[in-house]
Amino acid sequence: MDVDPRLFQLRRTVKPEWIDEYGHLNMAYYVLVCDMATAAFWDAMNAPVLQDGRDGAEYAVVETHVNYLDEVREGDPLLVTTQLLASDTKRFRLFHRMYHEEKGYLAATNEVMSLGFNLNSRGMMEFVPRAFDKLQETLAAHADVARHDNVGRAIGQPRRRS
Repeated sequence: MDVDPRLFQLRRTVKPEWIDEYGHLNMAYYVLVCDMATAAFWDAMNAPVLQDGRDGAEYAVVETHVNYLDEVREGDPLLVTTQLLASDTKRFRLFHRMYHEEKGYLAATNEVMSLGFNLNSRGMMEFVPRAFDKLQETLAAHADVARHDNVGRAIGQPRRRS
């Protein structure tokens, strides 16, 4: 596992209540852990201002795509890296890689599109200058980070020829 130090990192441990009837992490919890990474990324874009000081200026996830690559089990340590792929005044697109931190294998990837969202008016908004500037700074820092093959991947099923 070779992690670019420019990427944001989140560590979690697989909890017992996240395990499904097959003894591994339930698919919904892959998304949950990546959502935690999205929230941590957004907090970093607004630092040092915490959520209660942001006057409702937040984000809303509007699209997500997960690729489940390998299983993780109860108690496994996870490392999620977050790469900013794109950003403008109202949107940002992230790519998460979820690794088994001890064994080093990639367990899942998750691409996320988010919009600026105001919790008070319950509508879309442009990012406040502080967050916008940090997004642009991060985008520049991540510009030459290698992109995983799953970036932009869509669900598909080739047609069978009769």
